[in-house]
Amino acid sequence: MDPFQNMQEWRKNLDRFFGEDFWGEFEGVLKPKIPQINMYQSDNEIMLYANIPGLDDVNQVDVYVFNATIELRGVINITPSHQLIQEEILQGSFERTIELPYPVRSDKINATYQNGLLIIQLHRLIQQDTNKQRIHIQYLENT
Repeated sequence: MDPFQNMQEWRKNLDRFFGEDFWGEFEGVLKPKIPQINMYQSDNEIMLYANIPGLDDVNQVDVYVFNATIELRGVINITPSHQLIQEEILQGSFERTIELPYPVRSDKINATYQNGLLIIQLHRLIQQDTNKQRIHIQYLENT
């Protein structure tokens, strides 16, 4: 059950009246991005917390890291055996790309899942200039 299904018709009508993609600027307000995240940084480390409730198998979520972006893909699916009366926890498939404050190392990433939170620890990529070399200075005597 998509709580935003009825809004599609309203959205189409307003797009026709105000111009194409009128609601694009309000997308995050009307339908918040999932999963919800908190991101914290220090000089050399980023901690990203993603709210993914009801995950039974961590293989249901894909995490991709490239340079200064992280991409999360998966499904939030809460299926209790009771009848739904009120729904506030957003569910469904998600694909979210998040810009990071700086490039991160691809060889040093830790990801854990506990109590409905996916916790990803990333480390700053420190570029090593491999072309740096000491130049020999030749001393010339005055003649």
